[in-house]
Amino acid sequence: MKRLALLGMPNTGKSTFFNRLTGAGARTGNWPGVTVDLLAAKVLLGGDMVEVVDLPGVYNLDGYGDDERVVREFLGANPVDGLAIITDATQLDRQLILALQAKSFGLPGVLLVNMSDEARSLGIEIDLPALERQLGLSVVLLSARNGEGMPAARQSLTSMLHDSQVQGAVSPEAADPDLADKAYQLWSDTVTVPTTLNDTLTTRLDRIMLHRWFGLPLFFLIMLGVFQAVYTLGAPLQDLVASALDWGRGQVLEPLVTLLPGPVASFILDGLYDGIGTVASFLPVILLFFIFMSLVEGSGYLSRAAYLTDMIMARAGLDGRSFVMQLMGFGCNVPALMGTRIMGARGLRLLTMLIIPFSLCSARLQVFVFLVTALFSPRAAPLVLFSLYLFSFGTAFLTAMLFKRGLTHKEPFLLELPPYRLPVLRVVTMRAWHEVSHFLKKATLFIIAGVVLVWFLTHYPFDAEPASMETLAGTLSIWMEPLFSPLGIDRLMSITLLFGFVAKEVVLGAMAVIYSSGDAGLAAAVSGQMNWIQAYSFMLFVLVYTPCLSTIAVMQQESRDWRYTTIAVVWPLTLAWVMSLVFYQVATYFWG
Repeated sequence: MKRLALLGMPNTGKSTFFNRLTGAGARTGNWPGVTVDLLAAKVLLGGDMVEVVDLPGVYNLDGYGDDERVVREFLGANPVDGLAIITDATQLDRQLILALQAKSFGLPGVLLVNMSDEARSLGIEIDLPALERQLGLSVVLLSARNGEGMPAARQSLTSMLHDSQVQGAVSPEAADPDLADKAYQLWSDTVTVPTTLNDTLTTRLDRIMLHRWFGLPLFFLIMLGVFQAVYTLGAPLQDLVASALDWGRGQVLEPLVTLLPGPVASFILDGLYDGIGTVASFLPVILLFFIFMSLVEGSGYLSRAAYLTDMIMARAGLDGRSFVMQLMGFGCNVPALMGTRIMGARGLRLLTMLIIPFSLCSARLQVFVFLVTALFSPRAAPLVLFSLYLFSFGTAFLTAMLFKRGLTHKEPFLLELPPYRLPVLRVVTMRAWHEVSHFLKKATLFIIAGVVLVWFLTHYPFDAEPASMETLAGTLSIWMEPLFSPLGIDRLMSITLLFGFVAKEVVLGAMAVIYSSGDAGLAAAVSGQMNWIQAYSFMLFVLVYTPCLSTIAVMQQESRDWRYTTIAVVWPLTLAWVMSLVFYQVATYFWG
């Protein structure tokens, strides 16, 4: 099988092209000589199966950053049959140098000039025959965003790979010192740019979006709108899935288990089905959240958010990239932690890793959506959910302020703002589905193991009333009561927090098992057991306390420092207890 590597600078649409070329079959894999996982997929090109590897975005193959090192290590340790060099048609003056560097490797290659539609709108003209002749590579104009030029790109890549006779890896060498001059001359000879570019829509929008006073409040208003849309559209879909699950339990599963022994039937119905089913009912909400976040990212606004927050983050010893990594943590903390590898300074990286677990990840989101729906009015629910995101940012900022003296750095913050774009539905849905499928793959084993263990704790001994004080869970809850009672968290709910140490995905499933209810019955049971003050105190604790085991494992792997990892575990747990205590006691005094 031949191997094609995608090479390009950040924000050139490399990932969009990868998704457009390969579809939704991407996977992450380990590679010889490379310390990080890279995205790869297999695709049929010209009748041959080809492995496509998406390399990290780099500005210069001679750079000293982690991404440049990863690319050099990959090319130096893994055979590659060809390169797809992806560039931005509106910025060829700066990006042709990467194409010249890649050509020096001696590998066959195709130059894919992406975002051709934007170049046309700006009046930029590219002389393709002259560029091909002087560069010595096939050149294809395309717009991966809308699929324009993809057939030609496929054909050029197929021809290049068919003729490729490359065997073994390559040895990237130091760049020609005159390469920048050669790249500029090549651009001058082949690209025509209007004397003055039009006052584009991006420029006009940025006058508002990046305003020194209005920009940041506008960002938070946009995010509030996202949460409002997710809740408004997701609640009916969640109810529909929950109703279908309840019907399946009553009409299909219960008749099938009637002949089984009582404990076995209870395990299947009250353990596996209710626990996993309750989690499954929230998948529409999670999918919608990722769709809307993909829209924000695909529009080019996420880079603006990093720019807007950089000054604030700098006060806490961070920069705009730290904010972007925290936004990535909304999906899952693990890839966000791994994403900090783009930061060269160890102090900045460790400080950013310390705040990422405070991000309101998808596992916590399903718990909050459930409790918010069960205990708050439809009008108040989006505001309550938005307030938890504000607490997420607040606790992260507080943590950075407290620990920045011990984790200092002097790395400058460089950011390239892409133009605003209308997100493409296919790209958005593929990205959202990738995030949800990643969540399911990561969470399924934890959820099943968690609900099984919770069922056993709440039903053993089998002659005791489920979830009573005579069960193992009841005994355990008595021990935990002095710790959680001042927070307004009752004994049984404290058991769910214990399983949240393993994975936050288990919390909601554990609640379903403890109350022996599906989604609809669980809402009624929980609303009868706690008021809104207790619910909010519980949510604050879930938001802040110790990250799940997989997150802790990655933090240790990335930091290689057990002392740092211990602080990353103990500090959130302490902060969660204090925050919930203060909120519950103060709220009870005024509104209880």
